[in-house]
Amino acid sequence: MIKIYHNTRCKHSRNGLEYLKSKTDDFEIVEYLKNPLSAEEMEDIIDKLNIEPIDIVRKQEDYYKKSLKGKTLSKAEWVKEFAANPKIIQRPIVINGDKAVIGIPPENIDNIL
Repeated sequence: MIKIYHNTRCKHSRNGLEYLKSKTDDFEIVEYLKNPLSAEEMEDIIDKLNIEPIDIVRKQEDYYKKSLKGKTLSKAEWVKEFAANPKIIQRPIVINGDKAVIGIPPENIDNIL
């Protein structure tokens, strides 16, 4: 089952959701700000994205700028930060099986469908 990690207040996330809806109706929406992800779930997402944790950070977020910018964190430390501060995660993230993409631009979603 396809999952989209979605923030209803984010334009990019809404665009990704609409794009996904245009391709399939067989998916689950996870509003990760309302239902925070565990550290284990975040680690799994990072592994499926096959990127470094810093690559999913929203660097324009105040929390990142004030608390994390310029720091060198391990993967485990990033995972804890993402679980505790989900607003700093890029969105939407779309997962299909063992593959995942960040849906910016929405056409990236095609890579896992």
